[in-house]
Amino acid sequence: MAFILTFLGKGGVGSTTMAIASAHFHANQGKKVLLAIQNTTPCLSILLGCEVKNQVSEIAPNLQAIQLHSSKLLEDNWEEVKDLERKYLRSPVLNSIYGSELALLPGMDDALVLNYLREQDKKYDVIIYDSNSALNCLRMFGIPDTLSWYFRRVRNILENSDIVKGLSPFIQPVTSAVLNVSWSADNFASQPTNEANEILDSGKRAINDSSRVAAFLVTNDQPSAIATSLYHWGSAQQIGLTVGGVLLNQSTNTPEITAQFNPLTINEIPQTTPYNWETITEKLPNFQEKAIKAPKSLIIDTANREVKIFLPGFDKKQVKLSQSGPEITIEAGDQRRNIFLPAPLKGQSVKGAKFQEKYLVVSL
Repeated sequence: MAFILTFLGKGGVGSTTMAIASAHFHANQGKKVLLAIQNTTPCLSILLGCEVKNQVSEIAPNLQAIQLHSSKLLEDNWEEVKDLERKYLRSPVLNSIYGSELALLPGMDDALVLNYLREQDKKYDVIIYDSNSALNCLRMFGIPDTLSWYFRRVRNILENSDIVKGLSPFIQPVTSAVLNVSWSADNFASQPTNEANEILDSGKRAINDSSRVAAFLVTNDQPSAIATSLYHWGSAQQIGLTVGGVLLNQSTNTPEITAQFNPLTINEIPQTTPYNWETITEKLPNFQEKAIKAPKSLIIDTANREVKIFLPGFDKKQVKLSQSGPEITIEAGDQRRNIFLPAPLKGQSVKGAKFQEKYLVVSL
């Protein structure tokens, strides 16, 4: 299985440069590397010194690259999408829809890219993913948790809501006429639905595993860039994505910067001439080793009846905490995290919460 590495930073601080440098770094170690980039601007080819296409091509020994286009990904997988729909829904709706018509749906880009990375997992030792923005990257890695949450909620509503049951005689004729689909719990095939839940759970486990997936912050010494990185750091914890360290690009570290990113290690990256990747790779850390040693995003202490969520970059006023049965929901920034309480804590209600050393400590 591949180690998937991505970079989070404010636009213009050098995230794409760090992605390319890290790809060379791992390829030089003899690892088989895929550099998957969503950036479609001409700067990519300029940085790489060669053209990158929308299909995998070798750009250096052990290093392959691809420029990801959602329309191409959807076109390549459209028949598979329709097969999945026939499997999961008893009344399919996509038979008369072309794949290109769905490429503009909100979130479709992220879902297609995440599925592509999943498909490449066993083909490479390292996959470097460079998103078109840090927030899109975080939303993408948060898809398994978000989908499973909505899956549970929607199915529960369809099965148990008196309102939905009461409106069903009016809703069904409309959905049948317009969408040719039965919008009810009965239209979800149970066995494939269980398989879908397992796929989503598997995705969540992979993203929460620091030996499988990790992000590194990229910033310079400008206050706006540092503030953005701190926000991205906290947001990454919300989806269980490990942040392994900080790459301080073309800037000098200070005690103030060290304190803000503590306990992460900060690597200073020097300014260099174009294509001189060796100068940068010499300063890069052992990404996987740093990720494994990074703070865990979630600690459940059953003995002390505490749930600790690592939330750097946020304070108590920016966090919303709620509970629904055995599930605690944390909302911070642009992310929502759903935490299932283990058996020893089920039935316990939240009694309080406080911030302590960048952790939100929830008492039960």
